[in-house]
Amino acid sequence: MALYQRVKNYVVHRIASGALPPGARVPSEQELVTLFGVARMTANRALRELAEQGLIVRVAGVGSFVAEEKPQSTLLQIANIAEEIRQRGHDHRFALLQVRRESASAEVAAALQTMIGSSVFHLIGVHYENDVPVQLEDRYVNPKVVPHFMEQDFSCVQPSDYLVRNVPFDQMEHVVDAVLPTAQQAQWLQMQADQPCLLLTRRTWQRDVPVTWVHCMHPGMRYRLGCRFRTDGAAQSS
Repeated sequence: MALYQRVKNYVVHRIASGALPPGARVPSEQELVTLFGVARMTANRALRELAEQGLIVRVAGVGSFVAEEKPQSTLLQIANIAEEIRQRGHDHRFALLQVRRESASAEVAAALQTMIGSSVFHLIGVHYENDVPVQLEDRYVNPKVVPHFMEQDFSCVQPSDYLVRNVPFDQMEHVVDAVLPTAQQAQWLQMQADQPCLLLTRRTWQRDVPVTWVHCMHPGMRYRLGCRFRTDGAAQSS
């Protein structure tokens, strides 16, 4: 086994066993050099790859620490992100960036199955967990199905929660992509533009009429998507 891999395995085992819990300080390069009798370059490679895999976080001039477990949101249901965050004992905040009526582009018209240039509602906002942005919500809504959408106070009710309660859907589509944020998206999410994101795109229908088309962008280093389900088809949020 390569020397750097031995060092990595040691740290991984300590994390998996609970000896190094989330937030705990990881042995420094010099400590690993002394412990394993390897070159500093070897210890550096081990820690660098652990950081790239998301297992540890390296802070320049301070040290390396075990990464906090990423929050996970369900894929097979419409998740209430505010409720998920509160269930973790954290504070949720939603910052509304815009909500307006605009003309549908060709892409939006195709998604909502309407005419190009027809009127649609467009909402953009950021969800925060303990004041750290974890989701950028970019949503289009069909005014013919949800005429009072723009009249809501989204500081009190989440857009998805309002839609689920007032426009029950009978079809849903989820697609997940790995993407890089635009400069503007990276600014809203307080991240670097060269860091990957998970983009969950959702559409819902009521009686074959599209209700909403939304892009939920999550910084990959802060969030993950997944679901546990039974073989009888019943989904369970994980």
